Amino acid sequence: MASLFSRLKKGLSRSREGLAQLIPGSSSDNQVTVDWQDVEDALIMADCGPSLSMSVIEKAKKNKQKPIEGLKQAMLERFPESKAIHAVDKPPFVLLVVGVNGTGKTTTIGKLATMFRQQGKSVLVGAGDTFRAAAVEQLAVWVERAGADMVRQHEGADPAAVAFDTVQRGVAREYDVVIIDTAGRVQTDKGLMDELAKVRRVIGKGLAGAPHEVWHVVDGGTGHNAIVQVDKFREVAGTTGLIITKLDGSAKGGIVVQLSDTYGLPIRYIGVGEALEDLMPFDAEAFVEGLLPETGESADNEAS
Repeated sequence: MASLFSRLKKGLSRSREGLAQLIPGSSSDNQVTVDWQDVEDALIMADCGPSLSMSVIEKAKKNKQKPIEGLKQAMLERFPESKAIHAVDKPPFVLLVVGVNGTGKTTTIGKLATMFRQQGKSVLVGAGDTFRAAAVEQLAVWVERAGADMVRQHEGADPAAVAFDTVQRGVAREYDVVIIDTAGRVQTDKGLMDELAKVRRVIGKGLAGAPHEVWHVVDGGTGHNAIVQVDKFREVAGTTGLIITKLDGSAKGGIVVQLSDTYGLPIRYIGVGEALEDLMPFDAEAFVEGLLPETGESADNEAS
């Protein structure tokens, strides 16, 4: 089985290839030979954003290390210190998962359930996306495969009722982890977002202090729209962490740095492929190492 870092590096290969093509100075050993305008353009095209790219470069220029090492250090400073996941005095730990359709939210929940089960925890999943029967069925497959349990109601049922029932069952039967799925929300639809806020409130009535964490699943290839989504969901759902998926499908890996820098939210997991192992706990240092080309690395080297 490939090591975690090699899987990460492979998953970020499109982003790294793009940066290697656009940073001619990546093979340079000194600051003088670097065209920093090219570097800035490369970072912007990788979705770091203009303001952040400029700031990172100014920091890297002052670094006495090799240019790429200076960039890595400047990027690492844009990630907040990793915050521990909320600990609960008494189970269950209640996790609310939010996001728009198409981000890989359902699959991500299935993978999280599998991970928790592999840790020996009992897991209960609430199928709160009651508007899409296909989503419930897909989730059911993952839950069964994980060896977890599931609460579901009829199509079109009140999502808040599903969430409440799931939390109550989780408490009564002493599950270790309760994961609540939600319908894919369009952040511009006030009615849907109001309903999401209701789901969050009702969970708190089922168990005081819950949800303990609210994780927003974001498609890493959606660019600026990801920024808008995180802003709105944080306001409505009280997001405590991000899961950024589909980073293997685009050359926009810089969005991870931009999201972290903009909101200061901890990135809990990133997705770089379809396999269970491709959803991995986020490590800022490993991510930056996998994103930026190594000294002496070029697009030709990547392709070989």
